[in-house]
Amino acid sequence: MFDFTGKIAIVTGASRGIGKSIAVTFARAGIHVICASRNFEDLKKTVQFIKTAGGSASAFRCDVSDQTAFKTLVEDTITKYERIDILVNNAGLTKDGLLMRMSSADWDAVLNVNLKGAFNGIKSVARTMMSQRAGRIINITSIVGLTGNAGQANYSASKAGLMGLSKSTAKELASRGITSNCIAPGFIKTAMTENLPEKAKEKMLTQIPLGRFGNPEDIAAMALFLASEEAGYITGQTFVVDGGMVIN
Repeated sequence: MFDFTGKIAIVTGASRGIGKSIAVTFARAGIHVICASRNFEDLKKTVQFIKTAGGSASAFRCDVSDQTAFKTLVEDTITKYERIDILVNNAGLTKDGLLMRMSSADWDAVLNVNLKGAFNGIKSVARTMMSQRAGRIINITSIVGLTGNAGQANYSASKAGLMGLSKSTAKELASRGITSNCIAPGFIKTAMTENLPEKAKEKMLTQIPLGRFGNPEDIAAMALFLASEEAGYITGQTFVVDGGMVIN
């Protein structure tokens, strides 16, 4: 089970947080990981960490909202490795604010990275995966795409849209052996959530039946499963990894 020999993966937003954890977990399983992000200095640290631990990885600076840049990343990967088996669309950002005060620039910035970035990635790898007649597309969404969240209209919309994009992708590519699924993290301890007020964190903790915040590794474990051959009969689904938060 879980044989990843010779597999090649692209993980966006791999410089820190959930993306870094996914990249490290994939590398430990024997996957060569192309780590992509706009933050090249932190990317190099991720790659060095992986290599020091005996894994295989490379870094590629990429703004996922730029379709040409993502296409270049994919073309470079194919030139070097002749295949792409797994794409993890994880890159994301937040620009929070109440809807009445949210600027068009903040709306566009979040949608361009979180949703358009995933579209750019899927479009860029689709032909290669189709010719291989195999592939795994994993999109990192959020529970706020299911529930909404005050002050995050742009972020919630981008993450809800990602679920719809994943389902449409699943239907279009299933005949070629390609799966497309989402992972919806709950409250995960990352740099993005560290800046929340303590009172907000305490309130969230009371809403989580398992009584703890998640770790990036919790998401990485689900991503590894969805990337495996054993998950080949699962597509078009959103897997909520939130300690039970959305059922409370």
